[in-house]
Amino acid sequence: MSPYFESYLTVGTFAALGAVLVMVMLGVASVLRPTNPTAAKRATYECGVDPVGSGWSQTYVRYYVFGLLFVIFDVEAVFIFPWAIAAEELGVFGLVAMFLFILTLLEGLAYAIKKGVLRWE
Repeated sequence: MSPYFESYLTVGTFAALGAVLVMVMLGVASVLRPTNPTAAKRATYECGVDPVGSGWSQTYVRYYVFGLLFVIFDVEAVFIFPWAIAAEELGVFGLVAMFLFILTLLEGLAYAIKKGVLRWE
């Protein structure tokens, strides 16, 4: 076997060993754990408050859209901070690339505003 494939064999062996170890530990845990199901343990837990009503409730999509917009601009910050540190080394190419990146995000924000996603009713 060539040295190139030996490294893959080593990685595959460790991955298989890891999977076997996880299965063994889960098996040991299932044998040793105490089982004492009660009605209180099976009840839905809502921050220490007794559950009221059914578990089904509808949530507005707006919450998810706001969350998605937050994640997008949070990711923008993750990219901008390292760029700001290395801005001198990147030169004009880095400046143009970051400008295009920010422009793309602003285009998405403008589209969200145009569609009325950010309007709360």
